[in-house]
Amino acid sequence: MKQCLTSWILLPIACILASMYLTVPSPELRPDGSGGCEDPRITFVEPMQRYMMTYTALSSRGPRIALAASKDLLHWQRLGLATFAPRHRIEFSDVDDKDASLFPVAIPNPSGKSELAILHRPLFPDTRPKETARRPSSRAVDLDRESIWISYCPMSLEANEPDCLCRFTSHHRLATPVSPWERLKIGGGTPPILTRHGWLIVYHGVGEMGEPGGKVHELCHSAGVMVLSKEHPQVIRYRCTEPVLTPVLQQECHGIIANVVFPTGIDRRDDLGSPNRFDVYYGMADYRIGVARLDVPDFLPSEGVADSAEAKV
Repeated sequence: MKQCLTSWILLPIACILASMYLTVPSPELRPDGSGGCEDPRITFVEPMQRYMMTYTALSSRGPRIALAASKDLLHWQRLGLATFAPRHRIEFSDVDDKDASLFPVAIPNPSGKSELAILHRPLFPDTRPKETARRPSSRAVDLDRESIWISYCPMSLEANEPDCLCRFTSHHRLATPVSPWERLKIGGGTPPILTRHGWLIVYHGVGEMGEPGGKVHELCHSAGVMVLSKEHPQVIRYRCTEPVLTPVLQQECHGIIANVVFPTGIDRRDDLGSPNRFDVYYGMADYRIGVARLDVPDFLPSEGVADSAEAKV
C-alpha cells in the first residue's frame, strides 16, 4: 500500500504548492475578500490512483470541507465542497465542518458495503471550546461537544475518477471527548494509516489550562492516538487516556495561538527499514512546523479507552 500521506520533504512542499494553487475565489472566499484555505491533508486513494486533498474552505457560509485531486502533487483539480446527506433531521451540509481526511482504501460502511470514507469534525452550534469551557466538567458527553465523525461515499469504485465522488452518507459519530485533556473537543489529525493493529489516527484534543469553569479559559491543544479496527473501522480498538504530545517547547507554547500542537501529517519510515516507526508532522502554536517520532508497540496497551460514541447520540 502506498503511504496515506505525502512523505519525505515533499510533505510540506506539496502543501505549500497546493495552497498556492487553491488561493482563488469562491467557495473559498467571503464577500469582503477574506477567507481562504487551511489545514490541507493529503491521502493517496488507491481506487482512484490519485492523491486526494481535503482542506477547509473558509467560505461565505462558514468553514466547509473541500476536495481536490492530483496525479503528481503539483497540479491540482478542484472538486468543490463536500456535501453531506441529512441525518436525524440534522442538515449536515448546513453545519460548519473541519479536520477532514480520507481513508486510502475502500472500507466497509455500516451495511458492510465497501465505500470511500471520510473523517471530519462538524461544528454544531454552541460547541466551540470557548463556549463549552464555561459549562461544568461533569456535563455528560453528547452533541454539545465537538467530536470525530465518519461518513461514507457511495461511489462507483470502477469509475476511477475523482469527480465520481458524490455526497457523503451514513454518518456515524466515531469518538467523543472522554478524557480531561480533551474535555472541550476532539478532532481529526493525521489521515488514517494502516498498521499491524489497525487504522492508526493521531488526533487532536482541546482542554483547559487551570481549573475548569474558572474565569480564565486558557486552552491547550494536545495530540492523542486512536486505533480503529481494520475490518470494522467504526470500532475503536485502542484510544490513549493521556496525550502523546503536549505543548512544552517554546515554539509550541508561544506563537500565533499559544499552547498548540496540531498533527496533520504522518509518514511511515519504510526507507529506514522500520515499518512500525512513523514521523508525525504537526503545527507548533500555528506558527511553525514540528515533527515527532512515533513507534508502534508490539501490543496495544490494555488501559486504552474505547468509548461507544454512537450510543450517546
